[in-house]
Amino acid sequence: MALNPVLAAVTEAIAARSRPTRAAYLDRIARAAEQGPARAHLTCGNQAHAYAAMGAAKDRLAEGRAPNLGIVTAYNDMLSAHQPLERFPDLIRAAAHDAGATAQVAGGVPAMCDGVTQGQPGMELSLFSRDVIAMAAAVALSHNCYDAAVFLGVCDKIVPGLVIAAASFGHVPAVFLPAGPMTSGLPNDEKARIRQRFATGEIGREELMAAEMASYHGPGTCTFYGTANSNQMLMEVMGLHLPGASFVNPGTPLRDALTVAGAKRALEITALGNAYTPAAHVLDERAFANGIVGLMATGGSTNLVLHLPAMARAAGIILDIEDFARLSEVTPLMARVYPNGLADVNHFHAAGGLGYLIGELLGVGLLHPGTQTVVGPGLARYTQEPRLIDGALTWAPGAGASLNDAILRPAASPFQPSGGLKALSGNLGRGIVKTSAVAPERHLIEAPARIFDSQEAVKEAFKRGEFTSDTVVVVRFQGPRANGMPELHSLTPTLAVLQDRGLKVALVTDGRMSGASGKVPAAIHLTPEAAGGGPLARLRDGDVIRLDAVAGRLDVTTQGALDRPPATPDLSANATGMGRELFAAFRAHAGPATEGASPIL
Repeated sequence: MALNPVLAAVTEAIAARSRPTRAAYLDRIARAAEQGPARAHLTCGNQAHAYAAMGAAKDRLAEGRAPNLGIVTAYNDMLSAHQPLERFPDLIRAAAHDAGATAQVAGGVPAMCDGVTQGQPGMELSLFSRDVIAMAAAVALSHNCYDAAVFLGVCDKIVPGLVIAAASFGHVPAVFLPAGPMTSGLPNDEKARIRQRFATGEIGREELMAAEMASYHGPGTCTFYGTANSNQMLMEVMGLHLPGASFVNPGTPLRDALTVAGAKRALEITALGNAYTPAAHVLDERAFANGIVGLMATGGSTNLVLHLPAMARAAGIILDIEDFARLSEVTPLMARVYPNGLADVNHFHAAGGLGYLIGELLGVGLLHPGTQTVVGPGLARYTQEPRLIDGALTWAPGAGASLNDAILRPAASPFQPSGGLKALSGNLGRGIVKTSAVAPERHLIEAPARIFDSQEAVKEAFKRGEFTSDTVVVVRFQGPRANGMPELHSLTPTLAVLQDRGLKVALVTDGRMSGASGKVPAAIHLTPEAAGGGPLARLRDGDVIRLDAVAGRLDVTTQGALDRPPATPDLSANATGMGRELFAAFRAHAGPATEGASPIL
């Protein structure tokens, strides 16, 4: 199948604008690779320190003829998605030993749970934790003892941070080993209904708590299709996972077999062998374009519109939000997984999952077929699914047809002809809106604005009964330089209640929403942000705002609104407490949201 002309054109546009930075990056990576296996350049004293605690493996390490894996882990047992990773280093070390090699935990990285910090002060550290994770992983790999790296991480900022590190050490092969989703619990639509009933005071905290505990009930990733599971899809479509690895439940024999196989594959692709596959060669322009297509085809998290540009910049590649919008226009929405539908990721996986989806997209020319992956050249390998037969792991052809077309459909008869993400521009700046879960009659909202400087103020106004007519809720001073750009997901039940009451309502913000948000039209990631004197800082209550997700426009239509001096609120409350004082330098140096909002890239 010929490559879709828009995919070809967007990829070429990315390559053209990235040519100087990508060339410089690849030159740096080539020079690092030419130095040969890392441990050959360490002194005897350096190596003695590195091997001192390795027991029986010390001699094998000192000989330096077999590869040594560096394990970078985001394990903690506060994140359900990361709790299964506790066992992975033992599995990896045993797999390396069986292959005549070695493996060491190179280091750990922090991993915060946005579900715990949602609506709390700690959420203001969330986005920048991605950059801390990248830096912590770089510290781990800086020991220069590793012929390949395996990265253990799943959730929102963790995978992007680890990819940034893998790209920075792009001469080192990198394999990502997921933990898988928890088994299905309380249906996501029922959880959302109970949250809305709590927001309106119909039920008490005891009923709400019971529902939440039934939803998030065991080890593994949360089962809705938010940022964490969008990350897993990306790692597979971009060729950093083993085929079919993303959505196998933790604690199962197949999950363990995939972890072992991933470790062994990392050993096979080092510079010591004949299949050397440095991370830099996997993370090219085609892989990032494929990742964007996968995001659109599955209705993935808008957080990745922030993370993918940052990840790409670490590999010398420059993405723009227009790349996302152009690919969204030609990518069919093939999946309905909550919040874009009623199914969870376990149902999606059972219906055919990523193997089926990748095969369909390849079949219509919407993925680059010849990308380099950790299992070899060519994305066709990712149409296969892993199976455990008599204790042996093998791969077989995946589902040739969807097993549930209410969840997963062919590219020729999708749920929507486009991926449902629009780039916005207008006199209020640039941003994005995700429409895949928004009813078509809500794609254009024009109404007077209510202006707030915090999400708490929105909820207080709701409790006072102040929303009685069509409203565009503007929540400003939520960008990376203001307060670290926390997710505003806790507004979702409030805004959904207003919408269910028959009001036309939209959100406009320089902040971001969770990957689990979607029913209410939301113009997010507005740049320039209000804290930098952006247009949002000039708005006042009553200004009429027009959000047109069809035309990709966001404007204030009130004459003279943007001629006012910008508001300058007191942001000191966001500067201290819960570690926020330690991130002052990050806030001061964060780039714009359209470029990934990173303080280090």
